[in-house]
Amino acid sequence: MHPADRVNNIQEYYFSRKMREIQELLAKGKPVVNLGIGNPDLPPPASVIQALLEASSDLSKQGYQPYKGLPEFREAIASFYKKHYKVSLDYNSEILPLAGAKEGIMHISMAYLNKDDAVLIPNPGYSSYTTVTKMLGATPVLYDLKAENNWQPDINALEKLDLSKVKIIWVNYPNMPTGAKASISLFKKLISFTQKHDILLVNDNPYSFILNENPISVFSEIGMTDSVLELNSLSKSFNMAGWRVGMLVGSKQHIDNVLKIKSNMDSGMFYGLQKGAIAALHVKKQWFNELNNIYKTRRNLIWKIADKLACTYEKEANGFFVWAKLPDKQNDMEISNQLLSEQHIFVTPGSIFGNNGNGHLRFSLCVDEKVLNEILGRIS
Repeated sequence: MHPADRVNNIQEYYFSRKMREIQELLAKGKPVVNLGIGNPDLPPPASVIQALLEASSDLSKQGYQPYKGLPEFREAIASFYKKHYKVSLDYNSEILPLAGAKEGIMHISMAYLNKDDAVLIPNPGYSSYTTVTKMLGATPVLYDLKAENNWQPDINALEKLDLSKVKIIWVNYPNMPTGAKASISLFKKLISFTQKHDILLVNDNPYSFILNENPISVFSEIGMTDSVLELNSLSKSFNMAGWRVGMLVGSKQHIDNVLKIKSNMDSGMFYGLQKGAIAALHVKKQWFNELNNIYKTRRNLIWKIADKLACTYEKEANGFFVWAKLPDKQNDMEISNQLLSEQHIFVTPGSIFGNNGNGHLRFSLCVDEKVLNEILGRIS
């Protein structure tokens, strides 16, 4: 039995393959430290765990839940957007809970892409944008993000591309992997560009509260517009990656279109998870301050590790990672493999995010301070 063509057109997720290699080393007794993946190692807020436990013990709530999520969950999302992004949302029509933001990439793409459509994808950028596009028979069109332009799209360069078949443009700010910041000015320029060319702009926004004092949404100061969608997630901001709780925000038309896909692919989110998510969305700002103080300490240590490797990096970057440039002519894949085999340290090679990531390494902040000090000793 031959698999579908789409299976032959894509590869297994890089980190899926790499984790097998790391597990094999660990099984051999090698003290591997994973600095490659943004997998939060800290617990969620205590109120979240308590809400989950209480809700899960309600025997009347073990069945299927609404496809659009509990009304009180959507109300909590709307309240969160109002409080932190100053964005007003209609919780009945402009919010769709998701099983993590990652599934939203597939649902949005299935809702809007036909075979032979084109999609603008950042380089460097999250590989799932490209993979999902290929799965659906559409064409990825990479656009450059470069250090000299602060890892932001060059609108003039985008205008010179053949946009006749482009249906979607993916942006991701605060940016992964570079940590580059967004601005209202950038979002306004992107919205003007997409409206001019009838392209759907999707901002993937899971990192806005990590080491960032001024979180913004693509809708901040702009308001709801039919040419824009935004994905968001509780994974990074609340240490709830394994919970798989995210959200899609956009106009009623887009939410309804995506719901047609989603409602045929799952049967709603467990009641207890939604209650836990509601508790998370209502935590006080002190939660983010305390979380970011931990990440600041860790980031300082990772900067020292990067210094040991003669890397350079931007100290004003946001998000979960340190994006570091290797000395000229060093191959990031070779250095990553060398660190794993010789020092038993896994650091993500930048080239997996596109050729504009060549010569870079991405370090995760999801490692305890004591372990980071141990790594400093290994490299020394």
